[in-house]
Amino acid sequence: MKNNEKRPDTSRVKMHSDDYHKKHRVLGWIISIVAICAVAAVAYSAYVYFKAKSAVDQTYDPKNQVEVRDGEFNGKNKFAVLLMGTDTGALDRTEKRGRTDTIILAIVNPQKKRYTLMSIPRDTMAQMVGNSSFRVEKINAAYTIGGAKMAMDSVSKLINVPVKYYALVNMGGIMKMIRYVGGINIRPNLTFEYGGYEFKKGKMTHMGGGGALAYSRMRYDDPKGDYGRQERQRQVIIALIKKAVSLGSLSNLDSILSTVSGNVKTNLPFRALQSIALNYRSCADHEVSDYLHGYNATIDGSSYQIQPTTELQRVSNYARSELGLEQEFINSNETYQNQRNVADGFSFKSKKNQEYKIYDDYTEEGDN
Repeated sequence: MKNNEKRPDTSRVKMHSDDYHKKHRVLGWIISIVAICAVAAVAYSAYVYFKAKSAVDQTYDPKNQVEVRDGEFNGKNKFAVLLMGTDTGALDRTEKRGRTDTIILAIVNPQKKRYTLMSIPRDTMAQMVGNSSFRVEKINAAYTIGGAKMAMDSVSKLINVPVKYYALVNMGGIMKMIRYVGGINIRPNLTFEYGGYEFKKGKMTHMGGGGALAYSRMRYDDPKGDYGRQERQRQVIIALIKKAVSLGSLSNLDSILSTVSGNVKTNLPFRALQSIALNYRSCADHEVSDYLHGYNATIDGSSYQIQPTTELQRVSNYARSELGLEQEFINSNETYQNQRNVADGFSFKSKKNQEYKIYDDYTEEGDN
């Protein structure tokens, strides 16, 4: 290059080049950070999913598995689940398979955006459906004798409502679940002391797991007896459902999952539980609390609750209506036994504790 020739000015070109590379480096960093965050989010979601699936899979009962149709829990279909609570796992009770002293048929109706908890008294006289021979016991013995299947089949036959799903929880599990959601608030319907806890009628009370268990278990000091206890059990379950649905964080997820996996059995598979949790949240805001109203009687020296045919029909009509099923006339062992006993002089209007006889000539064809 000659001395009098001007050198090209490259400063602007270099500046533009440096800016270009800096901008691309910054953009690259941003993209990398976003990518890392996205991968982390996906990884965490996958972790949560598989952690949840692993925990829930431990609760799954393959022996009583049933077909779950595609879209069955899409938020539009109605369904029922038999909830059962055993006395194992709390207050020094260690039986491997205790009786289900809590039996509640939960019916979810998305059209009315509500769910119903229908209690079935533990001492209700019922046929043990699926037993090798004709057998009548208290309904809470069904699970002990024939497991979840006999319990579902016996309840189904009792009120003529299809029951194919169940969830079983021990009382120790209830304590832990309530503890992990931070406790529940309940306004007691009775003033009493039990298990070292005090409850005052009408006073809103915050209960942890132990307090809620004590509140729901007391029976003998309740003027309503077991019916009063059933009412308090429904209070606890309703409060627990509302609290669980209202939680907005995942802070207690691992604790809750580990608790569930060790204290619950169900034949609802993981994908069904996912769909229920996702699609039926709106149903948790409104509830109906009801129960079978029985009659005290004695069978072979033991105290039972005998359900009048009119009461069985009432509950059946309601449950079938909530499930979108046509009403049907109940024709079962219980209605047959009622008919025979009334013919022999038994009266559901009497206030006396009468003897109730079991006739073993009942057949499925409906001798009544």
